[in-house]
Amino acid sequence: MYKLTDFDAVLAISRRGSFRAAAIDLGMSTSALSNAIAKLEEQLGVRLFNRTTRSVSLTGAGRRFVDQVSPALRDIHQALDTVRAQQETPSGALRINTFATAGREFLSPLVLEYLRRFPDVTVDVVTEGNLVDIVADGFDFGVRSQPLVPSDMIAIPIGPPRRYAVVAAPAYLETRALPRVPSDLLAHDCIRTRLPNGGMFRWQFQADGEPVQVDVKGPITLDEASLARIAVLEAVGIGYFMESDVQADIDAGRLVRMLESWTPPLAPLCLYYPSRRNPPAAFKVFVDLARELARSARRR
Repeated sequence: MYKLTDFDAVLAISRRGSFRAAAIDLGMSTSALSNAIAKLEEQLGVRLFNRTTRSVSLTGAGRRFVDQVSPALRDIHQALDTVRAQQETPSGALRINTFATAGREFLSPLVLEYLRRFPDVTVDVVTEGNLVDIVADGFDFGVRSQPLVPSDMIAIPIGPPRRYAVVAAPAYLETRALPRVPSDLLAHDCIRTRLPNGGMFRWQFQADGEPVQVDVKGPITLDEASLARIAVLEAVGIGYFMESDVQADIDAGRLVRMLESWTPPLAPLCLYYPSRRNPPAAFKVFVDLARELARSARRR
């Protein structure tokens, strides 16, 4: 007997081009996914995928199968959504795509609060640096800075304007002059940040409405804010973070903030999603909570 989950698995592998990536999306092990596909291929009597140690691609039969099954699966899932929308108690699963910094900002006020209110729902949050097509990749929601939200999506601002913060440990500043303008940073040790594409992040400032970028130098380059925070707390150098990542350290005196007037407010984060005719209850109440969070942010 064929299972709907097996067909979903075929589409996930086709979409992601990798058993490993598809397994992560589906919340299962790579070996379990491989076994499920092998069993389905045996039942169908055809091979759906060409597999090598380095790549996965659809066979001709696999491509025809995906082209014909995809619309039917969309209709089936839409029908299931319609039925679930009638549920009084939200249940099921939601998938959210975002980037790591944003995840740290909305996890507690939105996702964890949602789980406290609706314990029958599970939430899968995937963080990655690149902007993805949330519909094609099987996500219910995306969270990105407002300017990055695709124009065909519904967007809800879920927080106040954001800011960068330039900080250093008091011990680092004991023998060094406090930077007064961004160019002063060139005389300091700074914690450099590598972008997902491999390039170096230039620190962003603003003077009289004009953007200013500084390509800082320093003894260490990192690609994760939590690691950079450790280095700054250990007085290795000056760091550049989202304000929310270091606000508690500033308030406690563990870090000293500088160049604050050079870091103006940025666009807020937005939860975004495509229009859906009959979304399930879990989806609807998540949107309601996001709107509640947005109203709270506007009152601050």
